[in-house]
Amino acid sequence: MSVWPTPLQRRGQEIVDRLRGQFREHSSRPGVEPRIGVALGGGSARGLTHIPYIEAMDEMGLRPSVIAGTSIGALIGAGWANGMSGAELREHSFAVLGTLKIIAARLWGAQVRNLGNFFGAGFNVQLDACRVVDAFLPEPFPHDFKDLETKFYVVATDFQSWHQAVFSEGALRSAVAGSLAIPGLFRPVPFANHLLVDGGVVNPLPLDQASADTDILIGIDVNGDPSEQLTKTNHNVLDVWFGSAQIMMHSLTAHMMAAYPPDVYVRPHLSSFGALEFWRVREIVAHVEKDKDNFKRALERRVEAFIRHEAETMRAEDR
Repeated sequence: MSVWPTPLQRRGQEIVDRLRGQFREHSSRPGVEPRIGVALGGGSARGLTHIPYIEAMDEMGLRPSVIAGTSIGALIGAGWANGMSGAELREHSFAVLGTLKIIAARLWGAQVRNLGNFFGAGFNVQLDACRVVDAFLPEPFPHDFKDLETKFYVVATDFQSWHQAVFSEGALRSAVAGSLAIPGLFRPVPFANHLLVDGGVVNPLPLDQASADTDILIGIDVNGDPSEQLTKTNHNVLDVWFGSAQIMMHSLTAHMMAAYPPDVYVRPHLSSFGALEFWRVREIVAHVEKDKDNFKRALERRVEAFIRHEAETMRAEDR
């Protein structure tokens, strides 16, 4: 019997070495590598914590085959699907969200010439989600799903039919705008025969879309938790509104996880950050840095399990 490793074993070792930061390209011969699907959940400003987990996958040398995003997960996922690294997403987020002054300049500066244009005809306290997407996406950026590097699904809610609307082709920016159109804060987005509002209303963690034809399913749940709210009694109107939305999203996510159990699931503790405190981007991103190693270990275990399973299957087929 040969003592030389099989092509699959060699490829498996390459993947493991890559996860441990020790990979060197030994051969151009093809091997088996897991198809990874990642669901990026909704959570408003808390969704900026997606970035360190994306960086962790970059550091492991892993790239998803499928990305699915809801709300802020759709916005960040669009950049990731377009080939941006976690470090680039971090740098861009710091550049466009670093202070209230910078955010205001984005909203009411070059892209939006005056307050009247931004809010549309007449006084309206609801924001235009399409303008927000244009203001905060990096330029140049694709206008169509077909120009992305990675298969990407955007989940929004059809306000008229009460069902989720999933987009993976056609106009990219309008789909993302509809996905992040938080009811009350943004006007609903008319798009593709739908009237769209925030995807978190029906599917805050789109594991169903990310699971399509994948071997390893990752769920990044940025909805937060009630830990720091348990003893608080002086809630303001926004606290109650967003807190109620969090409760709803938590329940929906639990049902989604039962139907599509993720192989790797992370849910950072984020209750110390307000839903709209985007200007705290540096604090929010730094808050989950300590969890990156745990995430890497969990993902490494799943990849190694996949490699073992593939090797066993191949040996059984060779008998």
